[in-house]
Amino acid sequence: MIQIEIDNGSGFCFGVTTAIKKAEEELAQGEKLYCLGDIVHNGMECERLRQMGLITINHEEMRKLHDVKVLLRAHGEPPETYELARRNNIEIIDATCPVVLKLQKRIKEQYDANLQSQIVIFGKKGHAEVLGLVGQTQSSAIVIENFDEVTKLDFSRDIYLYSQTTKSLDEFHRIIDYIQAHISPNAKFQSFDTICRSVANRMPNISQFAAKHDLVLFVCGRKSSNGKVLYNECLRVNPNTHLVEGPEEIEPQWLEGINTVGICGATSTPKWLMEQCRDKLLMFDV
Repeated sequence: MIQIEIDNGSGFCFGVTTAIKKAEEELAQGEKLYCLGDIVHNGMECERLRQMGLITINHEEMRKLHDVKVLLRAHGEPPETYELARRNNIEIIDATCPVVLKLQKRIKEQYDANLQSQIVIFGKKGHAEVLGLVGQTQSSAIVIENFDEVTKLDFSRDIYLYSQTTKSLDEFHRIIDYIQAHISPNAKFQSFDTICRSVANRMPNISQFAAKHDLVLFVCGRKSSNGKVLYNECLRVNPNTHLVEGPEEIEPQWLEGINTVGICGATSTPKWLMEQCRDKLLMFDV
């Protein structure tokens, strides 16, 4: 019999848990509830909530709504979204993660204090959280996705560096080191470690988890940013790692010659989905 372990450290982070709880509470009251964008980057969890009545919309669709309730997910939104809600008499159910809200506030304060400086955000271009952060600066912030893009900064001007909450801590520190080595003596540089520890701390834990199993199933929606980071860490430690969105993607031949299987996931992966993958493995192992 193959031994199967589900990683206790995997599953929803605090921000996602809170957003889903708020959605469930509103829907339980029989209220019509819209959500601006996927509430979580996991298709199966989104489908579960859709069946409860949650209606997912985009920004264009929100512009046409009036006198309704709209939930803002954990990633956060730029100021324009709140202004639109005010104009259209939309009640906002704000589920923005407190960590993201604090970061938005810091960036806005820095932007207002020095309009001539470069606000730099280490993050994924177009990601919902990053759009909300850039929105605090009248869209003037510079987004760099990886270390290679740091060279496009103007090192003769002041630089204030922040990070999307789910980015890699190691790469963030590489960017800091490069800027410190190249910044003009006449310019000011400050960096702010705004990476969420509930995500960053998963890296060493998931490394240890992946290393102790013959096979690792990383359960994650393919749109999840932190999922890609954590999956790649599993793959680095254990090449016999497979990314699956759900139990239907598991191949029985993966179990040949395997004694132990570890199941883990992203901050957007529900525990019930990892349990379904475990149950599918048990069906194979007869």
